[in-house]
Amino acid sequence: MVNVAVQGKQYEATAPYLVGREKVREFARAVLSEAPMHHDVDAARAAGFADVVAPPTFAVVVQDATLQQLLADDEADVDFSRVVHGDQRFSYTRPIVAGDALTATLTVASVKQLGAHSMVTASSNIVDAHGEHVVTAISTLVVRGEE
Repeated sequence: MVNVAVQGKQYEATAPYLVGREKVREFARAVLSEAPMHHDVDAARAAGFADVVAPPTFAVVVQDATLQQLLADDEADVDFSRVVHGDQRFSYTRPIVAGDALTATLTVASVKQLGAHSMVTASSNIVDAHGEHVVTAISTLVVRGEE
Protein backbone atom coordinates (compact mmCIF):
# COMPACT_ATOMS: atom_id res chain seq x y z
CA MET A 1 0.00 0.00 0.00
CA VAL A 2 1.09 3.53 -0.72
CA ASN A 3 2.14 5.50 2.35
CA VAL A 4 -0.67 8.01 3.01
CA ALA A 5 1.85 10.20 4.88
CA VAL A 6 3.17 11.47 1.51
CA GLN A 7 -0.11 13.28 0.86
CA GLY A 8 0.79 16.97 0.58
CA LYS A 9 4.49 16.26 -0.09
CA GLN A 10 6.12 18.52 -2.65
CA TYR A 11 9.19 17.40 -4.57
CA GLU A 12 12.10 19.47 -5.83
CA ALA A 13 11.65 21.25 -9.15
CA THR A 14 12.92 19.27 -12.12
CA ALA A 15 15.76 20.38 -14.33
CA PRO A 16 14.49 22.54 -17.20
CA TYR A 17 13.11 20.61 -20.18
CA LEU A 18 13.86 22.40 -23.46
CA VAL A 19 10.97 21.78 -25.82
CA GLY A 20 12.38 20.90 -29.22
CA ARG A 21 10.64 21.52 -32.53
CA GLU A 22 11.20 17.97 -33.75
CA LYS A 23 9.96 16.52 -30.44
CA VAL A 24 6.73 18.48 -30.88
CA ARG A 25 6.37 17.20 -34.43
CA GLU A 26 7.12 13.61 -33.38
CA PHE A 27 4.57 13.79 -30.57
CA ALA A 28 1.97 15.30 -32.90
CA ARG A 29 2.49 12.42 -35.34
CA ALA A 30 2.26 9.88 -32.50
CA VAL A 31 -1.12 11.24 -31.39
CA LEU A 32 -2.27 11.55 -35.01
CA SER A 33 -2.63 15.32 -34.91
CA GLU A 34 -2.69 16.86 -38.34
CA ALA A 35 -3.17 20.45 -37.10
CA PRO A 36 -0.74 22.59 -39.12
CA MET A 37 0.48 24.57 -36.10
CA HIS A 38 1.85 21.32 -34.59
CA HIS A 39 4.04 20.71 -37.66
CA ASP A 40 4.60 23.93 -39.60
CA VAL A 41 6.47 26.91 -38.13
CA ASP A 42 4.82 29.33 -40.58
CA ALA A 43 1.34 28.09 -39.64
CA ALA A 44 2.19 28.45 -35.93
CA ARG A 45 3.53 31.98 -36.48
CA ALA A 46 0.43 32.90 -38.48
CA ALA A 47 -1.58 31.81 -35.42
CA GLY A 48 0.51 34.14 -33.21
CA PHE A 49 3.07 31.72 -31.78
CA ALA A 50 6.87 31.90 -31.95
CA ASP A 51 7.27 28.30 -33.13
CA VAL A 52 5.34 25.04 -33.49
CA VAL A 53 2.75 24.45 -30.78
CA ALA A 54 2.68 21.17 -28.87
CA PRO A 55 -0.53 19.14 -28.73
CA PRO A 56 -2.23 19.53 -25.33
CA THR A 57 -1.19 16.10 -24.09
CA PHE A 58 2.52 16.89 -24.69
CA ALA A 59 2.66 18.10 -21.09
CA VAL A 60 2.97 14.45 -20.00
CA VAL A 61 6.50 14.46 -21.43
CA VAL A 62 7.48 17.21 -18.98
CA GLN A 63 5.38 15.75 -16.17
CA ASP A 64 7.13 12.39 -16.47
CA ALA A 65 10.25 13.65 -14.65
CA THR A 66 8.10 14.58 -11.65
CA LEU A 67 6.32 11.24 -11.60
CA GLN A 68 9.71 9.52 -11.67
CA GLN A 69 10.55 11.37 -8.43
CA LEU A 70 7.42 9.98 -6.81
CA LEU A 71 8.08 6.46 -8.04
CA ALA A 72 11.69 6.57 -6.78
CA ASP A 73 10.67 7.84 -3.33
CA ASP A 74 11.08 4.97 -0.85
CA GLU A 75 8.87 6.85 1.62
CA ALA A 76 5.95 6.80 -0.85
CA ASP A 77 6.23 3.03 -1.33
CA VAL A 78 4.69 2.99 -4.82
CA ASP A 79 5.28 -0.39 -6.50
CA PHE A 80 5.45 0.60 -10.18
CA SER A 81 4.83 -2.99 -11.29
CA ARG A 82 1.33 -2.63 -9.80
CA VAL A 83 0.51 0.84 -11.23
CA VAL A 84 -2.34 1.47 -13.64
CA HIS A 85 -2.87 4.97 -14.98
CA GLY A 86 -6.33 6.00 -13.80
CA ASP A 87 -6.84 9.57 -15.00
CA GLN A 88 -5.03 12.49 -16.65
CA ARG A 89 -6.09 16.13 -16.78
CA PHE A 90 -4.49 19.41 -17.86
CA SER A 91 -5.18 23.01 -16.94
CA TYR A 92 -3.42 25.42 -19.30
CA THR A 93 -2.57 29.10 -19.00
CA ARG A 94 -1.00 29.01 -22.46
CA PRO A 95 0.11 26.37 -24.98
CA ILE A 96 3.55 24.78 -24.91
CA VAL A 97 5.68 26.04 -27.79
CA ALA A 98 8.98 24.79 -29.21
CA GLY A 99 11.76 26.73 -27.51
CA ASP A 100 10.11 26.76 -24.09
CA ALA A 101 12.34 25.77 -21.16
CA LEU A 102 9.89 24.17 -18.74
CA THR A 103 10.39 23.23 -15.10
CA ALA A 104 7.92 21.11 -13.14
CA THR A 105 7.17 20.67 -9.46
CA LEU A 106 5.07 17.76 -8.24
CA THR A 107 2.80 17.80 -5.21
CA VAL A 108 1.03 14.67 -4.00
CA ALA A 109 -2.53 16.00 -3.89
CA SER A 110 -4.13 12.94 -2.34
CA VAL A 111 -3.60 9.32 -1.36
CA LYS A 112 -6.73 7.24 -0.88
CA GLN A 113 -6.98 3.63 0.17
CA LEU A 114 -9.76 1.64 -1.50
CA GLY A 115 -9.67 -1.82 0.00
CA ALA A 116 -6.30 -3.30 -0.94
CA HIS A 117 -5.75 -0.66 -3.63
CA SER A 118 -4.35 2.87 -3.42
CA MET A 119 -5.21 5.88 -5.56
CA VAL A 120 -2.54 8.56 -5.75
CA THR A 121 -3.36 11.91 -7.34
CA ALA A 122 -0.29 13.95 -8.23
CA SER A 123 -0.32 17.52 -9.50
CA SER A 124 2.64 18.80 -11.54
CA ASN A 125 2.87 22.58 -11.82
CA ILE A 126 4.80 23.42 -15.01
CA VAL A 127 6.32 26.87 -15.49
CA ASP A 128 8.45 28.54 -18.16
CA ALA A 129 11.94 30.05 -17.82
CA HIS A 130 10.39 33.23 -16.34
CA GLY A 131 8.52 31.27 -13.68
CA GLU A 132 5.19 31.90 -15.40
CA HIS A 133 2.60 29.14 -15.20
CA VAL A 134 2.08 27.20 -18.43
CA VAL A 135 0.11 24.11 -17.39
CA THR A 136 -0.80 21.98 -14.44
CA ALA A 137 -0.83 18.26 -15.24
CA ILE A 138 -2.83 16.10 -12.84
CA SER A 139 -2.44 12.32 -12.87
CA THR A 140 -4.22 9.71 -10.83
CA LEU A 141 -2.33 6.46 -10.42
CA VAL A 142 -4.07 3.33 -9.20
CA VAL A 143 -1.68 1.06 -7.31
CA ARG A 144 -3.21 -2.41 -7.26
CA GLY A 145 -3.02 -4.21 -3.94
CA GLU A 146 -1.84 -7.75 -3.37
CA GLU A 147 -4.23 -10.45 -4.54
